Amino acid sequence: MMASFALLLAAALQATPVDAGPPVHPMTLRSGGPVSADRAALRLAHADLAIEALPDRRMLSARATLTLTAHATTPRIPIDLDDALQVRSIRLDGQVVAQTRWRQAGGQVVIDAPLASGQRAVVEIVYAGSPHVAKRAPWDDGFVWSEWQGKPWFGTTAQDSGCDLWWPCLDFPAGEPASVDLHLTVPAGLSAPTNGVLRGIDTLPDGRTTWHWHAGPTNPYALAISVGPYREIKGSYRSRFGNVIPLHFWHLAGKEAQARQLFDEFAPTLDFFESTIGPYPFGNEKVGVVETPYLGMEHQTINAYGNGYKAAPEGFDWLFQHEFSHEWFGNQMTAADWDDFWLHEAFASYMQPLYGKWREGDARYIAMLLIQRQRVANRAPIVSGKSLTTREVNGDTGPGTDVYFKGAWMLHSLRHLIGDRAFFAATRRVVYGRPDPRPGNFTPRFATTRDFETAVAQESGQDFGWFFDVYLRQAALPDLIERRSDTGLTLRWQVPGDGPFPLPVEVEVDGVRRTVPMTDGTGTVPAPRSAHIVVDPMAWLLRRSRAIERMQTPRVATP
Repeated sequence: MMASFALLLAAALQATPVDAGPPVHPMTLRSGGPVSADRAALRLAHADLAIEALPDRRMLSARATLTLTAHATTPRIPIDLDDALQVRSIRLDGQVVAQTRWRQAGGQVVIDAPLASGQRAVVEIVYAGSPHVAKRAPWDDGFVWSEWQGKPWFGTTAQDSGCDLWWPCLDFPAGEPASVDLHLTVPAGLSAPTNGVLRGIDTLPDGRTTWHWHAGPTNPYALAISVGPYREIKGSYRSRFGNVIPLHFWHLAGKEAQARQLFDEFAPTLDFFESTIGPYPFGNEKVGVVETPYLGMEHQTINAYGNGYKAAPEGFDWLFQHEFSHEWFGNQMTAADWDDFWLHEAFASYMQPLYGKWREGDARYIAMLLIQRQRVANRAPIVSGKSLTTREVNGDTGPGTDVYFKGAWMLHSLRHLIGDRAFFAATRRVVYGRPDPRPGNFTPRFATTRDFETAVAQESGQDFGWFFDVYLRQAALPDLIERRSDTGLTLRWQVPGDGPFPLPVEVEVDGVRRTVPMTDGTGTVPAPRSAHIVVDPMAWLLRRSRAIERMQTPRVATP
């Protein structure tokens, strides 16, 4: 997820340092990137997590039962887990593993037990400890401990550092568990909504409750704990695809009126996505939102919401809409590598002006896009062509927020180039893996940048490699060079590497609009010197803007 620029700045300025405990090992901070052969050999068929949260002590006591399958022979079983969570015991296929055969260090638990290709193993890990405390969630990951009306209120976020901050997992995209059971035990009077479907709530003799949830394939960082003195609003939505989808919102006690207003946004937002992209991917589970003590995150079927019910000129809550879009772009379709992260965030960012258009028309659409355009930084290519970690994508040498805003504008230009039918059909293919999604005929999938390029070629009938190479694999934007003469206007695209870039350009001459093909990257528009000419009057093109560059460049103060 990512907040708007203003909110990002405000959060950074207002953030209060938190004691996050001892330093976190680099292996725990690392999520994704190149994966060692022994980790890559493993897949997680099922994760059963029994966790008791102890907010008074800021601790967890837990048992994780992981059903693993080896896709290749491996001499050992490495599991990712923060060293702050100390392992007490391990069982392998029901048998206690002697302490001489396993070790915990460097952000991993390694069991000295070989697995043959195709072999299945059940690993039970009992652990406890004080999980890392997030300094400034969700930009820094971990637990956020807070309270509401004198009662504990806390939650997790793990996109940047990954799942191993609070449960033993395979911390890379392909480590996604095929199914999950979560048994969350919390103090009396608290609720524990999380991913999937609620199977039951057990009340213990002292008033504590254990909440049992079951979920299907779940993005590893999108598993979450959220606990608090919640009240629940629930309802249902009859989908345009015929199925009925449960709607749930867990909000803080005392915020009923604001929560009801946000809940009223669920159905129209869902209808927008289903009519524009396709079926809600987790209709057999729920649409779920929970109020959290941090801004937000796309936790699958239980999106975190902490935007404070702020009013916005768009007329809808941008944070709810953005995180909800990740159910399609991030949870149903997950980037195969963090180098493809733009598939999550560019689409989620572009869905916001598209939703504005769906609600109010073109004026709202372009107004929202122009705000995003000011945030395009062009500091690194959006796609590097190599396996990256989350921190490499979001860090100083990576594309950072360009995976959001530059990516969204690239999609805006692409939609104009190939037309709505081809654009949305290609998007549907990359999200669902098929052109005709219906409830029950698709499952969550992984996708790459090349998959989207292939889908665009399939639906448009043309190869747009030149387009993606410039916008995704180069840092600099294409520059449209204009030269005016007595007889007209000459246009020329200048792109990094001087390769082909035949992107058509709309030009308006004295109020009459025409499209210049730019077949060889150049074009001419006949017009007398006196004519009033506007290039790209509807702002379809993502291109260099010297005005924005001047605005983004810090000015040196003068006396």
